[in-house]
Amino acid sequence: MNIPTSNHPRVVIIGAGFAGIAIAKKLRNKNLQVVLLDKHNYHTFQPLLYQVATGGLEAGSIAYPIRKVIQEYKDFYFRLTSVKEIDTVNQKVISEIGDLHYDYLVIATGSKTNYFGNKEIERNAMSMKTIPQSLNIRSLILENFEQAVLVKDEAERNLLINFVLVGAGPTGVELAGALAEMKKAILQKDYPDLDIDKMQINLIQSGDRVLNTMSEKSSAEAEQFLLDLGVKIWKNVRVTNYDGKTVTTNSDLVFDTATVIWTAGVQGAKVAGLNAKSLVEKVERIRVNQYNQVVGYENIFAIGDIASMETELFPQGHPMMAQPAIQQGVLLGENLVNLIQNKPMKAFEYNDRGSMATIGRNLAVVDLPNYHFSGIFAWFVWMFVHLFSLIGFKNKAVVFLNWVYNYIRLDREGRLIVRPFKKRSFTTFTSDEI
Repeated sequence: MNIPTSNHPRVVIIGAGFAGIAIAKKLRNKNLQVVLLDKHNYHTFQPLLYQVATGGLEAGSIAYPIRKVIQEYKDFYFRLTSVKEIDTVNQKVISEIGDLHYDYLVIATGSKTNYFGNKEIERNAMSMKTIPQSLNIRSLILENFEQAVLVKDEAERNLLINFVLVGAGPTGVELAGALAEMKKAILQKDYPDLDIDKMQINLIQSGDRVLNTMSEKSSAEAEQFLLDLGVKIWKNVRVTNYDGKTVTTNSDLVFDTATVIWTAGVQGAKVAGLNAKSLVEKVERIRVNQYNQVVGYENIFAIGDIASMETELFPQGHPMMAQPAIQQGVLLGENLVNLIQNKPMKAFEYNDRGSMATIGRNLAVVDLPNYHFSGIFAWFVWMFVHLFSLIGFKNKAVVFLNWVYNYIRLDREGRLIVRPFKKRSFTTFTSDEI
């Protein structure tokens, strides 16, 4: 990897998500050599991926160059690579561009979409965890409508303009609301030769309510907001298969659609090499103690979505969200310095600052530890929090101006097919069908 030798201990961080960036900032100029590894050269602000997918924002406005974050950090290096394995015996990280020795290792690889072992759904559905995936969704949505104006068969046309979203957590709810707003204000003007009223947005939830990690009041209000926007909500329904055209469920419900977006669950993006006792089966998270040390290792740590710190309040680990990741990254930065200086480390305690979700224009729900509110004020709070959390002044300014423009004009000018996407499983129409 061409990393120079140093007299300081070497800390290797795998992953530049919320957790990785948080600890990187905390280790700035701390008499350590820090090497940050990631398969992308940018940090992604994942809470706004759905806006890229629906044309509300361009990808560059929610991404920030990693090298710009660390450019003034001393003895700090970034390498663009994917990690294949961790050699815990020889204390090496094995990557696509070579091996690297570590004194301390921090795993912050985040999470990936969980299809619960269903390979056919994984092959045919769309996921939304990265910027490329969001751009694929945006392209597919727009390509579907471009194709729909050419198709004469009504059944095939309805297939193209029907959308199924699986999972009614924050991502699914926010995406459903954004699609509903596109249907209401944009698509009918872009495609006057289509009957946009026949477009369907189906939100499927295996549980008995949407936003089931939020309060029951927020859940009920969010559901009503979605219904008012025309979203069809199907609760206590579990998707069993999707072959590229037909969604089957554990009930009699069947959905014919060319587009399924899967937001039903996530699992840890694990790295090979750790012993089996360190891993939590099914969700593939890494077991850590109260100091984020990986169980069975003294100099390997895990933070963020990949880490499972089992406590009395969180028996299955902390929520796989930005705030626990950031808080763990900040504290571990302090603890690593303390560990190297032979000082006691501090146990992690999660400070739950609340949760929120936006459903559409002037519509959001916010749960704070001792207070709940919804509607337009919650929507402004949601915007302020997300703007404040973005990295870089330019990104903050661009997103804010986009939101102001979209609000005034009821428009989303990012609906561009800049990188065409074709589903392998979807049947290409023959000339006599067009």
